[in-house]
Amino acid sequence: MADGHLFSNISLGGRVGNNPGQFRLHSGGVAWKKQGGGKTIDVDKADIISMSWMKIPRSYQLSVGTKEGIRYMFKGFREQDVSNLTNFIQKNTGITPEEKQLSVSGHNWGAVDINGNMLSFNVGSKEAFEVSLADVSQTQLQGKTDVVLEFHVDDTTGANEKDSLMDLSFHVPTTNTQFVGDEERPSAHIFWQKILAIADVGSSEEAVATFEGIGILTPRGRYVVELHMSFLRLQGQANDFKIQYSSILRLFVLPKSNNPHTFLVITLDPPIRKGQTLYPHIVIQFMTESVATTELSLSEEVLAEKYKDKLQSSYNGLEHEVFSKILRGLSGAKVTRPSTFRSCQDGYAVKSSLKAEDGLLYPLEKGFFFLPKPPTLILHEEIDYVEFQRHGAGGASMSSHYFDLLVKLKNDQEHLFRNIQRNEYHNLFNFVSAKNLKIMNLGEDGLDGSGAVAAALQSTDDDPLDPYLNGIKNQAGDEESDEEDEDFVADKDDSGSPSDASEEEGSDASLSGGEKEKSSKKEVSSSKPPVKRKPKSGDVEGSEKKKAKKKKKDPNAPKRAIAPFMYFSKAERVNLKSSNPELSTTDIAKKLGEKWQKMSAEERQPYVDQSLVDKKRYAEETAKYRGAAAAPVDVESADESSD
Repeated sequence: MADGHLFSNISLGGRVGNNPGQFRLHSGGVAWKKQGGGKTIDVDKADIISMSWMKIPRSYQLSVGTKEGIRYMFKGFREQDVSNLTNFIQKNTGITPEEKQLSVSGHNWGAVDINGNMLSFNVGSKEAFEVSLADVSQTQLQGKTDVVLEFHVDDTTGANEKDSLMDLSFHVPTTNTQFVGDEERPSAHIFWQKILAIADVGSSEEAVATFEGIGILTPRGRYVVELHMSFLRLQGQANDFKIQYSSILRLFVLPKSNNPHTFLVITLDPPIRKGQTLYPHIVIQFMTESVATTELSLSEEVLAEKYKDKLQSSYNGLEHEVFSKILRGLSGAKVTRPSTFRSCQDGYAVKSSLKAEDGLLYPLEKGFFFLPKPPTLILHEEIDYVEFQRHGAGGASMSSHYFDLLVKLKNDQEHLFRNIQRNEYHNLFNFVSAKNLKIMNLGEDGLDGSGAVAAALQSTDDDPLDPYLNGIKNQAGDEESDEEDEDFVADKDDSGSPSDASEEEGSDASLSGGEKEKSSKKEVSSSKPPVKRKPKSGDVEGSEKKKAKKKKKDPNAPKRAIAPFMYFSKAERVNLKSSNPELSTTDIAKKLGEKWQKMSAEERQPYVDQSLVDKKRYAEETAKYRGAAAAPVDVESADESSD
């Protein structure tokens, strides 16, 4: 490189595991970016206070210490890289990297060196291991000579690793010369207090700010959010997460379109873990108009020395703004807000679906973000091309009211955002074009205004409804006609409604070939002319008359039971209509049907229970109704027999 050195397979050490990435050493400092996107580290040379080399198994490790007490360890360098990089570092930073040796003797008796928030255990002049005191969740003094450190593991630590460091115990004799004590406070007590002052121990450190009853969509639940000086804690009824600020990549504050809520997303690398599920994004939902007043638990000295121009002593304003400002000041993470994109309804996002989940697609200055579930962040630099598609182009039905957006990534992964309203096409297309993203079907399908996709989007004709939508409309239609069809029961000798020979042949078509042929031969060999006779009550015409009489609804007849879907529709239709006033009756029916299909058995169960109760009611009322209707017939038959 003209300005430094670039390495493509260097791992970042520490709690995040061995994640390979791209390492760059330049005249302005050090930079590292995780392979495949995600975590990035950028250290200015003015913030570097120490650098050191260490020979580790199969490679060399470069350690970089900063003014803030953070130490970064980069692994994977070759032996020939050490001399070249050392000369470059000396020339551009004036720092001479120290050479450390790793202790492999296996001895567990040595000295402790605390530098910033890093604790090193040295055997002689060699380093045995190194841990970050920021990872300590609890520390306690056992007896007079032992100090135990417990490490928090149910957060972003080692999400993909099988083994994690749980606890570490130090034995500090009373004769220790490094931590000199007395009879009241032995050496172990002095060592314990020094760790306690540096470690992020929840029991000994008061939260800078606390927000209670915060609704989090991912991982779902209500949590008490505590913002400490170097970490945040999510305390829920079933889960407790501790997240280091160093794991926060970025904050997103994204208001929902035409909705009283605002998303605040905390993007993490590495992600937090719940069982086998990883959560790279914490999606918090605030009431947009909710107001909060917060006093920070920080002294004036700490505010002036450590958080000058970053934090204030108190905040008063919208809750999501107060939360984001405090978290940004403590963590140093950047905040991303809506871009210049505006939808047809002057919103910041367009409604769409991803993996059968409805949500909002936010076009941002440097990427796309789909929320709330599954939260999906796509950076522009990761995109190979985008493709605008007619809705349902891969299936039997096509809709001119909607279109789909396919985003193909450079790693061959695809994201299909479906059911985007037609009137959002031009705004979205112009935004994508302005970002110089490759549009695959720009020339092929004529998205310049002359092709099939553009023609479909510009069409004002209603598209034919598919069979599924027709079924939904039937379920949401007039209940009176459904009740009449349900109450009608044909007699046993009712052979159907056909009344002419052509219809009878049509009914024969459903039989097998042999049966149809046998029936035809029988009709030809018959020599008797057809005899017209007066239809009886069991004949076709008689049945038609009975059916015609049944069409008149008996006002005393019990009302039929309602299906589970209808209970669901009655409960959700008002909410859907109020939150989406622009939707037509057909669109609402379609949305209800799609939502019903996505629901699990547990989510449907309340409506199923309501339907079962109603069916029981209908069965009881029907039995009573039929008994009451049969009573006068029995009396009349008794009179006739007496005559």
